[in-house]
Amino acid sequence: MRIGIVCYPTFGGSGVVATELGMALALKGHEIHFITYQPPVRLDLISSGIHFHQVQIEEYSLFHHQPYELALSSKMVQVAEKYDLELLHVHYAIPHAYAAYMAKKMLQDKGKEIKVVTTLHGTDITLVGSHPNYKSAVEFSINNSDVVTTVSHNLKEETYHLFEISKEIEVVYNFIELEKYEMNSIGGKDCQRGNIANDDEFILTHISNYRPVKRAQDVVKIFAKVLAHKPVKLILVGEGPDMAAVKQLARALGVYDHIVFIGNSTEVDKVLCYSDVFLLPSKSESFGLAALEAMAARTPVISTNTGGLPEVNVHGVTGFLSEVEAVEDMAQNTLKLIESREKLAEFKENSFARAKQFSIDRVLPKYEAIYNSLVKTT
Repeated sequence: MRIGIVCYPTFGGSGVVATELGMALALKGHEIHFITYQPPVRLDLISSGIHFHQVQIEEYSLFHHQPYELALSSKMVQVAEKYDLELLHVHYAIPHAYAAYMAKKMLQDKGKEIKVVTTLHGTDITLVGSHPNYKSAVEFSINNSDVVTTVSHNLKEETYHLFEISKEIEVVYNFIELEKYEMNSIGGKDCQRGNIANDDEFILTHISNYRPVKRAQDVVKIFAKVLAHKPVKLILVGEGPDMAAVKQLARALGVYDHIVFIGNSTEVDKVLCYSDVFLLPSKSESFGLAALEAMAARTPVISTNTGGLPEVNVHGVTGFLSEVEAVEDMAQNTLKLIESREKLAEFKENSFARAKQFSIDRVLPKYEAIYNSLVKTT
């Protein structure tokens, strides 16, 4: 099948999922065309069956903000015509679902039919899409997609709550490539824990884009409380608007020298192999891909109970869930996990067992079934 994939090419979860999905589909023999403004950060451009088409945005003094969705729609049409695409799979409602609808109508005028699958990932619905400036367009785009999926049952319910949706929404969870994490497990040649911490120290980790919704400053507060009782290090992976405030708070609490700042990384599996506990105190998570990645690396999760996180992190089994802003509770739960090596080892194995439920081998056939239901293959 010839499939166009449209996503944000950044370190965010939606772009990561879209990229991993496209590469997995290519391995199954599908012809995959990524259409976006730069190569996705995890995309292997030399893989067989993978193509990248850059959306060029011309600069005009007339426009204060350049009309990306128009350039994107036009590029979708060009690629669909040239490579005879059968289907567009767009990730994130704004502006991708709307741009895909426009591309579909333009192609119809040219006598070509193409199907559109829209996957909703979270903030495109709960924070941005529901804004009065965008709500009508997002609602229209969802209702005019051929198939709509969400990454959790919670997000499905939120979408129905926030919008007037006439279509059935199918839940297809995010997924994980377990083999990649097993290769970098503790004891592997690439997982030299001693490079980060002493033998008696536990390692806590947080990975995000450091937007306010991630509440990264709570990570530092939790860490400081745990450090008062146990020898621990904190690894922070990623960059974003709240990073300066995170560093300032770390200095104020006297824990800055106990933190390792990694910055953006495409090798989170290698970072997670060091980790004992993953901290995710987000205000909102539609699914919690970072939590799943941690669990695949045998790292239990301390998280909030918001959004789709309870569908991933099982309280008392793979980690613990707390209310948003409950820093003291999350710190105490972290201490519970590391009170003994035996208890931590139990949670680590539980986390890996849970991650298996989200293996790409289980999820990929669901997307293929959706594609096949739309495109008649001969």
